[in-house]
Amino acid sequence: MSLTLFAHPFSSYSQKVLIALWENDTSFTYRHMEEPGAGEELRAHWPIGKFPLLVDGDQAIAETSIIVEHLDLHHRGPVRFLPDDPVAALEVRLLDRVFDSYVMNAVQGAVNESLREKPDRLDEAKRVAGAALDRAYGWIEARIAGRCWAAGDAFSLADCAAAPALFYADWVHPIAQAYPVLRAYRARLLQRPSFARAVEEARKYRHYFPLGAPDRD
Repeated sequence: MSLTLFAHPFSSYSQKVLIALWENDTSFTYRHMEEPGAGEELRAHWPIGKFPLLVDGDQAIAETSIIVEHLDLHHRGPVRFLPDDPVAALEVRLLDRVFDSYVMNAVQGAVNESLREKPDRLDEAKRVAGAALDRAYGWIEARIAGRCWAAGDAFSLADCAAAPALFYADWVHPIAQAYPVLRAYRARLLQRPSFARAVEEARKYRHYFPLGAPDRD
């Protein structure tokens, strides 16, 4: 069956799914959310209207972790995003949720405040985001120590989540020298061809970043 992905190159959650698709060179139609009619077509499949959304035949699959697991089940390639061992799979799912819930959500709090018509609480929002990110950075630093990828030796769903989350988090609240494991891991993610492609395809949209994209990465 043909796959269609509704996504935007600058969206962290779109990148999470794009990484999974590109890791296995999975064929799909890219429905860019700035294309005419893309929003209406998306809502016809998914009334909530949020992207990314994967359409697989007559199925509409929402929510990034579910999309990547769907790909792992129904469009499997050489890169497996969840291990067969259920205990190992729990570690992957845990790291996936940490990167989405405690890294990317912290970033989004500061971004959302900056987008308000009168962002008069922006300094406070940045402090809150920074404190939350430092807590997450410290936990992840200890958790992934000695590992090549987030959950072990194999690239997984957790890394699909980590790459864009850490990419944007470091823009909002730089990962300090006190977290050498995490800094090295972020650097490895940037070298991974699938994520390097996501970064390059999103580069021309950096002016969208409301806090100002740094001149690096």
